[in-house]
Amino acid sequence: MAHQTYPACEDVTSPGPAGQSTGEAARSVLFLVSDTGGGHRRAAEAVIGALAARYPGQFQPVLCDPLAGPAAARPLRWLARSYGPVVRRAPWAWGAAYHLTNSRPVMAVAWRTVFALANRPVTQAVATTRPAVIVSCHPLTGRPAALAAQRTPVITLVTDLVSVHASWRHPGACHVAVPTAHAGARFAGLLPDTACTDVGLPAAVGAVPGRLAAADRTGLRRRLGVADSDFLVLLAGGAEGCGGMARRARAILAAVPDGRVVVMCGRNERLRRRLSTSRRGSPGRLTVLGFVTNVGDWLRCADVVVMKAGPGMIAEAACCETPMLLTSHLPGQEHGNCDLVTRAGAGRVVPNVRVMVRVIGELASDPGALALLRAGSHALARPSAAAEVADLIAATASVPTPEAPGGGRRVLASTAQR
Repeated sequence: MAHQTYPACEDVTSPGPAGQSTGEAARSVLFLVSDTGGGHRRAAEAVIGALAARYPGQFQPVLCDPLAGPAAARPLRWLARSYGPVVRRAPWAWGAAYHLTNSRPVMAVAWRTVFALANRPVTQAVATTRPAVIVSCHPLTGRPAALAAQRTPVITLVTDLVSVHASWRHPGACHVAVPTAHAGARFAGLLPDTACTDVGLPAAVGAVPGRLAAADRTGLRRRLGVADSDFLVLLAGGAEGCGGMARRARAILAAVPDGRVVVMCGRNERLRRRLSTSRRGSPGRLTVLGFVTNVGDWLRCADVVVMKAGPGMIAEAACCETPMLLTSHLPGQEHGNCDLVTRAGAGRVVPNVRVMVRVIGELASDPGALALLRAGSHALARPSAAAEVADLIAATASVPTPEAPGGGRRVLASTAQR
């Protein structure tokens, strides 16, 4: 299949196996994302991987960022690029903005003013790619997708686990895929022409979810440079590297003498440079990473992951059966995520460094407690989410679906699709 390029879009299709023929042209699927955090793009990439695996050669995925991409209006680019600095340095300001805009009347005004600037790049992308299906993976791309779609079906893929902002809840989508029943309840009776299905949050953790067999885990650790005997603590602050990670890394190294700490700094280059400099004081015990694409590998190797309660990392850690220690959550959009994890028995809340160090010490000396948290993560996991969304896209595009994956898809509200 020949690659194509589109203004403001990324063609992410790779050719199928040699000699493979689908008998018809691949259908374009337009994914609307934005890099405000990493979860929106990672959910889209997980679905793209499932489309390639389940429908080889039949779909041509295209990614478009109408908020920060090359065709985005300057005010939107500024807003999107300010997300990282704001959530790192002033999360309270992000929470205030979230709650101020979390109503349909306020969003109705915003859609007609500043966020109307997203309409043009989405319209251009739709006109150029002529998609069979549009998948909106960001709360600020759904309404522009509905306006540009004309007769093209739109699927909204909600990436917030519990608290669903009003910007997600707009008419125009033929189907809404939600990650939990809590999120689905926010749509009940609100969009009468829209089917709503609880599929889970797509997680990009590789082809085989779950905990690796002992021999496979040992081999993966060896490839990543980790000794099998190390108690490995993975420290993650989301795509933006939030949450006082340098202080936490130093505290873990001091309190757990047999521990190994891997810090994923995301896009926070200042944090990465700072930790890389201090690494010389802990030879062989501290690994500093920037923005990585093999998060699933590190999660499978880790004994525990210390993280903020971001939805993408929760979904990925659960699929890898990794115990979670939750340090914080962003006000607004991540509210309720800590309760979701602790109710499932998949993790604990560690609100400060003192509690974090104490809990890590307890888990390092108690394999039984770790096993219980792994069982809770297994119960929370929705490993078939990406495949179910891929099947939903295929059904919307009138492509026959293979045998449905096991995974408890639940239709929360259903009407005839337009």
